[in-house]
Amino acid sequence: MDVEQPSRVGALLREWRQRRRLSQLDLANLAETSARHLSYMETGRARPSRAMLLRLSAALDVPLRERNTLLLAADYAPAYRESSLDDAYMASIRAALETMLTAHEPYPAVVVDRVWNVLQGNHAMGVLMDGIPPHLLEPRPNVFRLALHPDGLAGRLANLEEVRELFLERLSRQVNATGDIELRRLHEEVSRYPIPSSGEEAPHHAASRHRPSPIQVPLRIRTPFGELAMFSTMATFGAPADVTLSELAIELFYPLDDFTANALRALSASGPAPSEPVPFPPATP
Repeated sequence: MDVEQPSRVGALLREWRQRRRLSQLDLANLAETSARHLSYMETGRARPSRAMLLRLSAALDVPLRERNTLLLAADYAPAYRESSLDDAYMASIRAALETMLTAHEPYPAVVVDRVWNVLQGNHAMGVLMDGIPPHLLEPRPNVFRLALHPDGLAGRLANLEEVRELFLERLSRQVNATGDIELRRLHEEVSRYPIPSSGEEAPHHAASRHRPSPIQVPLRIRTPFGELAMFSTMATFGAPADVTLSELAIELFYPLDDFTANALRALSASGPAPSEPVPFPPATP
């Protein structure tokens, strides 16, 4: 084995330990090893076994994609498969996603990947996607671009300042937790978007701040049907053994008030019957 590889995996282990703000002793206790042995692994004086790397990865809560990276850095084969959502192997997952999206009608719902690209959405997502220009939909819509770009929802959000602050903070936390380069680039991009000016924005925003709500920052979207107020929850798959599956999340939007609930039901009743979720265009290679 190349002598440089233990140093490389050691540097990655140290980076993940520091990201989690753990001392060598803390991590050694969590992984049931000694601080001395961990120090040797980080400096390259000892080569971690495959089993030890997996134990350390679990103790550090390293995402499955990065666990494979650690294994490869130590000259081991990846432990976790990375499948396409279209593979026959993922048929049960596709069926579960379609069931969740369809069952959530008449409220919006989307499936997103690790960098918040929208993979699939139900018919009710049309309320949020209406009027979005093509350049924000290709090759795939992205939740943060849709919400914060001045050509996207930003110009229609009655509480844009609050939503923008929340979204950027959420994305920053995710970048810090994962070290994901693509997420970092996304954060740099969306944080530079100009804030659209609107004569209506100030009074709407002021009213939103004082409106009682159990949700700290709901989405308040101005539409031709009136202001719709929604909040969302996230669902993920438990105990994933596949990289793709571990990175999927389902965002489910719910009405915050009776007006929004009735408006979404009315819009669903007036449109075509939703028979299946809406697939989005595949991303370019």
